[in-house]
Amino acid sequence: AEYDDILVDQGLADQFLAEGQLLPENLEAAAAEVGQTLTVRRHEKYDHSYYFIAAFIGDHVAFHSKRLRKAVGKKRAAEAEAKAEASALAGASFSETAGKPIKCRAMVARAPKQPMVCEEITVDPPKAGEVRVRVVANALCHTDIYTLDGFDPEGLFPSILGHEAGAIVESVGPGVTSVAPGDHVVPGYTPQCSLPSCVFCMSPKTNLCPAIRSTQGRGVMPDGTTRFKDKDGNPIYHFMGCSSFSEYTVLAEISCAKISKEAPLEKACLFGCGVSTGLGAVWNTCGVETGATVAVFGLGAVGLSVIQGAKYAGASRIIAVDINKGKFDMARKLGATDCVDSSKLDKPVQQHIVGMNGFLWGADYTFDCTGNVKVMRAALECAHRGWGVSCVIGVAASGHEISTRPFQLVTGRVWKGTAFGGFKTRTDVPKLVERMMSGELPIDHFITHRFEGVDKTNEAVEALHSGECLRAVVEY
Repeated sequence: AEYDDILVDQGLADQFLAEGQLLPENLEAAAAEVGQTLTVRRHEKYDHSYYFIAAFIGDHVAFHSKRLRKAVGKKRAAEAEAKAEASALAGASFSETAGKPIKCRAMVARAPKQPMVCEEITVDPPKAGEVRVRVVANALCHTDIYTLDGFDPEGLFPSILGHEAGAIVESVGPGVTSVAPGDHVVPGYTPQCSLPSCVFCMSPKTNLCPAIRSTQGRGVMPDGTTRFKDKDGNPIYHFMGCSSFSEYTVLAEISCAKISKEAPLEKACLFGCGVSTGLGAVWNTCGVETGATVAVFGLGAVGLSVIQGAKYAGASRIIAVDINKGKFDMARKLGATDCVDSSKLDKPVQQHIVGMNGFLWGADYTFDCTGNVKVMRAALECAHRGWGVSCVIGVAASGHEISTRPFQLVTGRVWKGTAFGGFKTRTDVPKLVERMMSGELPIDHFITHRFEGVDKTNEAVEALHSGECLRAVVEY
């Protein structure tokens, strides 16, 4: 029988029983015929009423709860067994490559403003304090495009871009203790050494660990060399300490956020940059409180995650600003109460916002998610007089500077910025992933385009350029 038991309660004073419309004896006969266990409890003086239901509902809840827990336990045990087998197979597979160079495909950026080229490269084994991973999924971020288009002053070529990924550890170098082959990780472009001597890691005020910043900015690993070579043996630069546009890459151990193996990597990869940045700007950098008013400039994935974070924080009003009104529906779904197409205004957008009902002195918190220095100024100037905070999230092109009248700051406004939303990579990313898995922090809405194979990365770039894409995820 499919079920170990079926519980039925029948009131003997039920008028439908007396009229022959209820036939529990027929149910019992049918169950016996097929071998199904059936428990029919007959109760004197109970009729067909809500009182009868209320009298025995507790028994039924307990009955089903017990069986559901048992079924869930069996399902989880089966899933755990399957994952253990998969991990064992992966471990066996990885053990064959540990300590050896790996040949794989990667999208190599040979020059700025040129499409990347899918090439076979060699990925050397990890050295001390390093981890080699197999990239499973990668989400494209505008920072990748910013560098590819030649706007990044630190941009180096040839290089392997990409920094928003989900990966599985293939092998580790000497001294690595926090991850092991088979572990699932999200690479972090903001490392976390966690050493007691690091004032940045020890401080709750920042996540800007400088442990490997100098070498990361030069496109090399902490020892000053690269782990990538092209088919001719020439070195290829790393990017943001991640280089996830490759089927395999090498990371510093302090850049690896170990996450649950149950988390789907094609979703978890989003926490490697944009989504975390937007949420953290609200929760960590600015500490938006219940009842606050918020204005968000730019409705890409970062801006929409700011709106989602502000909604979760209890903001009472959230203004979404963009020049593409096609993004307003998603903004409203995530919590925006007002939407403004700044391209249709006959006055500066900051003046328009201050003129809106309920925003006489501006918004309590404003966020620039565009990288446009003029928008950064507009965001500051519509922050609330006396206490408004404006947060710069978008990265401006090289050489651009921000400006405003000093009076804007003298009258109480605060201008600040954020990197990765203030989240400490190894400590906080696993927590964000757990919140996603529990259903508390849904992120599926950010994935608007999907592609299969690292060679489809240029197509993902085109999708991101289209203006209709929030995140394009490429699964390798």
